[in-house]
Amino acid sequence: MAETIQQAIIDEVASWPGVTTRPHRFGGIELRLERRELGHLHGNRLADLPFPLLVRDKLVATGRAEPHHIFPESGWVSYFIHDAKDVAAVIALFRLNYERPWVDLRTHSEWSQQR
Repeated sequence: MAETIQQAIIDEVASWPGVTTRPHRFGGIELRLERRELGHLHGNRLADLPFPLLVRDKLVATGRAEPHHIFPESGWVSYFIHDAKDVAAVIALFRLNYERPWVDLRTHSEWSQQR
């Protein structure tokens, strides 16, 4: 049996160090890095991911994502999955949120408290 789009995304993202999965409170599967939600999937059709507003604006402006389908003014983005060709783009968004290149690890309080 062929792997579902959702499962292909989960398998990849959950293989990254520290990432766990659990049911999302509004349905679907949530992917987390420790206490921080990286995003969640609603089946094979939709991915929602949180970003800072400036990052969200750039993702939307470049066509990599759309404003969140329910909360368009928030930092959340939505990616409507049409077919298996969208898997790489969704994984890239999760990777961006996982790596968070906009955070300076030397000064960011979230990280400095853990050191």
